[in-house]
Amino acid sequence: MTDRVARVGAWLDERAEEMARFLERLVAVDSENPPGRALGRCARLLREEMDRLGLSPEILGLPEAPGDLEEPCLVRGTAGDGGGLVYFHGHFDVVPAQDRAQFTPVRREGKIVGRGTADMKGGVVGMLYGAAAARELGLLGDGRIVVHLVCDEETGSVAGSGHLRAAGLIDPAARAMLTAEPSGGSIWNAARGAISLRVDVQGREAHVGQANLGVNAFQHMLHLARPVERYAAEMAGRHTDFPMGPGDAPGSMLVVGGLSGGGSNFNVVPGSAYFTVDGRFNPEEDLDGELKRLTGLIEDAAREIGATVAIRTTQVQPSASTGPDHPAAAALARVVGEVQGGPARFELCPGVLETRWYAQLGIPAFGYGPGRLEVSHGPEEYVEEAAVRRCAAVYALYAGDMLG
Repeated sequence: MTDRVARVGAWLDERAEEMARFLERLVAVDSENPPGRALGRCARLLREEMDRLGLSPEILGLPEAPGDLEEPCLVRGTAGDGGGLVYFHGHFDVVPAQDRAQFTPVRREGKIVGRGTADMKGGVVGMLYGAAAARELGLLGDGRIVVHLVCDEETGSVAGSGHLRAAGLIDPAARAMLTAEPSGGSIWNAARGAISLRVDVQGREAHVGQANLGVNAFQHMLHLARPVERYAAEMAGRHTDFPMGPGDAPGSMLVVGGLSGGGSNFNVVPGSAYFTVDGRFNPEEDLDGELKRLTGLIEDAAREIGATVAIRTTQVQPSASTGPDHPAAAALARVVGEVQGGPARFELCPGVLETRWYAQLGIPAFGYGPGRLEVSHGPEEYVEEAAVRRCAAVYALYAGDMLG
């Protein structure tokens, strides 16, 4: 272990208990999205802790956010005041819990278990304490860290990160961006793009006794979904050239019918039906071309049977990547190797990442966080306390290397 790693590690170890307690308080706020509840309450808790850590926080409202979000906002803070800039970016919304007990965090055997511990409230704690360590230990030189925490990443982040972009709050001259998503200690230097659709099918209701007078929207829906299922199988077989983690599928992944429904009663021909399509596409794919192809398959299937269909595109998010040979990537790999005591591994994130909002402006952007993707969103979601501190050390040292 190098002297600088030991110095930062000692600073964090002295605060291990307060870091764990803060994470427990964050998990206890049920900031589920959807529907987007308790966002303001969580933001105020973050502001309070950031203020205590000397990170000059402010809460910015999001007036253009969807109306179903409760107190939509983002939290912005700063460490240092120099010209050079590194962004730490995260989110404080979490996916819905399988059980309300997940919002009562459980601490056992060096882990904290609860909704959002891995994705990504544990990472948020690591980022904030990493920024505070860099400031207090004098690592920033003539530079500064800006922290952005958004409230709607789990539903596409158009309101939060979209506001950062639209309001000019992301400086294209920044030297790097990090987000503490659950990479399990690997560096995510690339991420997939996303396409999400909702397909609504219109039929005509009729009583079961006169079913011949109706038009069964459910049967039409099944016909429309079949070519999409074949398309999903084809895309799963088109593999990326980017390295991936163990167990990650190398093909683009689609879920057909993640949400579906229709009809008014068991004894009535369904007059309407719908299903969703959600895809994560490898960086090598042409997202616009695949969107046209996917919608074309559904429209062709509808014409075959005379179905009335409406296709709504609910999300199109581009992929993002920064080459492992980029100087900012090489610097991050050196720091991760120092802290973890072994070589860093670059991987493609199998999902989408907030890195895209920064990479589109030419900023080298990476995901590196303490959680593990395989437990994120699950009923036994957890993060290791030691991993949160390692994450904080990486963030502090990386900011120092990029700015000092």
